[in-house]
Amino acid sequence: MVTNTSGYDSLIEYLTENLSLFEKTGPTRPEAIPIIELLEKQLSEKIISLCTQHPELETNHRGVIIREIDGIMYDLQEVLSGISSRPATQEQEEFIEEYTGLIKNLFDASISDLLD
Repeated sequence: MVTNTSGYDSLIEYLTENLSLFEKTGPTRPEAIPIIELLEKQLSEKIISLCTQHPELETNHRGVIIREIDGIMYDLQEVLSGISSRPATQEQEEFIEEYTGLIKNLFDASISDLLD
């Protein structure tokens, strides 16, 4: 659906270009959660929003989306493996919010194509 597209490849490239952001340590808020947990949380929220915005999706489409999200999380864990358990800084939180929004946009476009 999206993981085999050039758009997804571009997103992975965008993440790798910004890895230095994740290699930096800095001040974190007391309630800061680990980077990988923040990615899971943000991505989950975006996909719930996506499914809510597209009630016409069939159950099998939702299953495909969930499998794709599992693959995306696997890729993110691979790229961020050495730092995924560190608490996220504010700057990292902002990047993750943007990045998960871009992933949602890929799914939005894919769903539009799927339903046309």
